[in-house]
Amino acid sequence: MNKTNGILSLIFVLIFQISWSQAHTTEKDSTYSPYQLLSSYYDSDFKPFKKRNVYLGLALSLEDRKVQNANNIIETVLDGDRLNYDITLKGGYFIGNYAMAGIGARYHQNKFSGTVLRDSDTIQSKSITRGYAIAPYFRSTVPLTRNERLSFFTELGVTFGGSNTLTRDIKNIDQIDKVYTTNFNFRVGISPGITFFAMENFALEVGLDVLGYELNSSKTTKNDIEESSKVRQNVDFNINILSLKIGLAYYFGG
Repeated sequence: MNKTNGILSLIFVLIFQISWSQAHTTEKDSTYSPYQLLSSYYDSDFKPFKKRNVYLGLALSLEDRKVQNANNIIETVLDGDRLNYDITLKGGYFIGNYAMAGIGARYHQNKFSGTVLRDSDTIQSKSITRGYAIAPYFRSTVPLTRNERLSFFTELGVTFGGSNTLTRDIKNIDQIDKVYTTNFNFRVGISPGITFFAMENFALEVGLDVLGYELNSSKTTKNDIEESSKVRQNVDFNINILSLKIGLAYYFGG
């Protein structure tokens, strides 16, 4: 009888310990916030900038707005519609730890249609610009946190690009001016930025152009007769918030 009671007591103690352990574990797990559960991923051998890793990036921008009574240097937009968009794709390969070589491709289009006031004349104006650019680059990354979730990078790149612009202005009903412009652009620049991993290997990137040399060559034809050409060089060293670039990136191991 005592032996039976002892066995039952031992079984009761074991059941109590297992139940208490499970309840304690459940209670402990339930105390983790979604942010903590997600952050734990970055503490287990997370090395996004390791040699032989691959980088893919995408940046998009879209502007679709109505313009009324807007002044600029050469004209006043009385009423118009503007549609601009920009697509940038980037790829890279880590040739060493925290050192990446890559290339980017960009396509953009700017379109305007409306009524403008130019030199006291009211003009019906339409214009469209399409352009492209290819940009090889080298990036060096410095982690700002131990788990490398937040980092700082410096990017040195070379850009080759071109664009075509067609403008059609109608004045006094029967007077039509057609202007066609071709443009070539070359730039060497340095762009620092920040990378933050928001979910697993997906990261948000913010970059800013601060220093660069730019060469621009353009040729303009008006009404298929008049031609003019212009070459411009520019060296800039400033922080322009309008050059801020925000994109989404994905890193995966080799």
